[in-house]
Parts: sequence; structure tokens; C-alpha cells
Amino acid sequence: MAKRSKKYQEAAALIEKGKAYPIDEAVALVKKTNKVNFDASVDVVFKLGLDTRHADQQLRGAVVLPHGTGKTKKVLVVTQGAKVEEAKAAGADVVGGKEILEDIQKGWLDFEVMIATPDMMAELGKLGRILGPKGLMPNPKTGTVTMDVAKAVQETKAGKVTYRTDKDGNVHMPIGRISFDDEKIAENFKTVYDLLLRIKPSSAKGTYMKNIAISSTMGPSVKVASM
Repeated sequence: MAKRSKKYQEAAALIEKGKAYPIDEAVALVKKTNKVNFDASVDVVFKLGLDTRHADQQLRGAVVLPHGTGKTKKVLVVTQGAKVEEAKAAGADVVGGKEILEDIQKGWLDFEVMIATPDMMAELGKLGRILGPKGLMPNPKTGTVTMDVAKAVQETKAGKVTYRTDKDGNVHMPIGRISFDDEKIAENFKTVYDLLLRIKPSSAKGTYMKNIAISSTMGPSVKVASM
């Protein structure tokens, strides 16, 4: 195991081992234990009681955080016809059709989120080996395959984040920055928490919310009590 820095150890000492804190106290502790000199991201990890070998227990989707993540993502919209101007008017950074797909085939990947209209998915499917491993392939479950490109672009710019359970049933996502007011981070957390409760698979057995923790970039994690 890698040896932790003195600053990290000092920060970790402020957190009571094994204790689960109410979200308001947890946010305050994350800020207090943040030791980096930049506006660190605040992330949450939910360990859920899911058996991801079963398709119905593999959670995937997107959620719009009420206060965003503090980061604006570069959005590419792949579409054609009248939807091109609609996407541009909504604030998409790059808009194009088949010519954009040719650029991607050649190695261009200067974007963070791709949104596409359904009529472009047959062509996009050919780029699965490039886009899939990088998590850039549009998907109806995350709202990135849609005819309402304006809404998709606006939500992404406003702080929409995607989530997906890993093989161990964990969901990990950003919920703000250290510079955010405590209340805004807590509200973003509660939005995600409430969402995961709503979409709990009926086939899930035992304890659902097994463990919840929040942390800042390079900071120690703080266990959060279920609400």
C-alpha cells in the first residue's frame, strides 16, 4: 500500500474511523480535510447491494444536479437537417454529421459528451470500438440519443452527469467543487441519493445502501449516514 503524505494523514485524523456522518457534517469535514491548493472536485461513491451479473441490477442513466458540477463539458452533437441549427442555438460546442464521424475515425476526440439524433446511430455504431471504451457512445438511457437535442445540450451544460454501476455495484460521480456552498453540495448529494432510491431494482435483496462516502480530490473519504 502506498504511503500517505503527512498532510493526508493529518486530514484523515480529523475523521472518526467507522463513523457515518449526517450529510451536512460530512460536507463540512470534506472541506476541512481538503489540502490541495486548487478548486478540488467533490465526489460521492455509493456501494449498493446489487448483483450486477443480472441485467436488471445494472443501473445506468443520467441526472441533472440542481447546482451543477462546477465544470462545463464540451458537447458534440451529431445530427443533420434542421437539428443542426437547433443544436447550435442551444449552445453545442461542435455540431456536424457524417463529416464529423470521419474525423473521429481519424482520431479526433476533442469533446467530452456526444449527443446524437436516432437517425445517425447506424453510422455511429461503426465507431463503437473507438467511442465505447472511452464512454463516449451516445445511449438512450443517458438521454444522449434524442430528437430533442436542444434540451439534451442545455441539461448537459447545466450540470447533467451520467452514472453507471461498476461490476461491484458501486456508483461514483461528482457532486460539486470545494468552492461550492455547503448547502449546494448537500443538495446535489440528496438529488443523487433520492434518485438511486427511486430506481432500486425490485429484484435487489438485502441491504441496498451498503456504504456511502464523499471526498475531495486527493482527500480522505468521509462516510455518510443513510437518510
